[in-house]
Order: sequence, then structure tokens, then C-alpha cells
Amino acid sequence: MKSAVVQLPGLNRDRDMIAALTKISGKAPVTIWQTETEIPDVDLIVIPGGFSYGDYLRCGAIAARMPVMHAIRARAEKGVRVLGVCNGFQILLEAGLLPGALMRNASLKFVCREVRLEVANAATAFTRGYANGQVIRCPVAHHDGNYFADDATLRAIEDRGQVVFRYAEGTNPNGSINDIAGVINAAGNVLGMMPHPENLIEAAHGGADGRALFESAVGLVAA
Repeated sequence: MKSAVVQLPGLNRDRDMIAALTKISGKAPVTIWQTETEIPDVDLIVIPGGFSYGDYLRCGAIAARMPVMHAIRARAEKGVRVLGVCNGFQILLEAGLLPGALMRNASLKFVCREVRLEVANAATAFTRGYANGQVIRCPVAHHDGNYFADDATLRAIEDRGQVVFRYAEGTNPNGSINDIAGVINAAGNVLGMMPHPENLIEAAHGGADGRALFESAVGLVAA
């Protein structure tokens, strides 16, 4: 399976994501710059974390309007898998590829620590390496990760199983409604999440709880 990592000014987790995908799949992903209007033939596109355009307007708002996002939207509509982590999640929401919005953390402070995540839906292309209800460790590092959706949207994504990860065991770091840490689109090929699974994939990281997400996404875990 071929993958690609998007690079935008201010994103600073691209090297972590490239390293994770290379180690797990055995193939280095191609990199895609913000001005690209054509995306190579890949099966997975990843938008990593950071602070695209310094978050000057609103987290992810400027990046969501770059030419590369139009190309990503077109690929997503054709079923290509797209993963957005942290700022990547914010960009996907701003681009309208996922439902809901991300607000300032309830504490109004930047949060950088490890949390516990419950796998709320293990029947997706990104989570089939886990079990429903499984609790995993994962680090977070964000200032605007407070997920919110209006009542109708919240009911819809809950009913359809679009909530993929929840903060577990009282570790919600940002006040997200229903402890939501990650959501997927209705088609099941676009996932956004605030925690950083790429930073917990091997012993050198202190654990490998995030590894199964990438193994699932790149096709190493059978459907």
C-alpha cells in the first residue's frame, strides 16, 4: 500500500508521521506540498499535526483552503483513506470532510500529556487491529482540541458509529463533548483524531499502542 504525508507551513509532526509509516509499512511515504493540485496514486493520505500557518486565523482554517485540500477532497470522494492527526484533524473539520468543530480547550491551556483512549468502533479501516472497548495509551499535545457538535449532528454520529475514539478513565484533556477524541466520516474512509498515535508505535517510545492504527490503515490487518 502506498501512502503520502501532506506538508504545510507550520506543520511540525510530518517527520514523525513519515518515520511511523516507513517503519510499519516498510515503504517511505511520498510527501505532498500545499500547492499541489495533483496527488500521486496512493491508498492513504495523512495530514500530520503542528500549527499550520501559525493558527493565526483559526486552527486549520487557512490550510483547509489550500490547493492540496481540493485534491485531497477529490481523492476522499473516490474512497482513498485520509487520516488527520491533531492539526490535521482541525484541517479536516475546517475543510468540511468531517462533522463537528474543535474549540479552545476547556482549561484555556495547552495540554501535553498521555491520555487513555477507548476504541469506540473497531470495525473501521483504521481500527480493525483493535477490539471494541479496548483502552490504549496515547499522547496528546494541543490547545484547541475541545470537540463540539450540535445536538442533531451529535446524535447522528453516535447512532452511525462515527465516534471512533473516546477519552477514557477520566483522562479527557480538553472538555470534548461525550469524551470524543476521534471521528470518522459516514463513508468510513476519513478519520480525524486529536491524540498522536505516531508517537507510540515502538519500545523506544515507551509502548506500541498506536501501532495497530497504522497497521490497519496500511492494510497489514485484514478486514
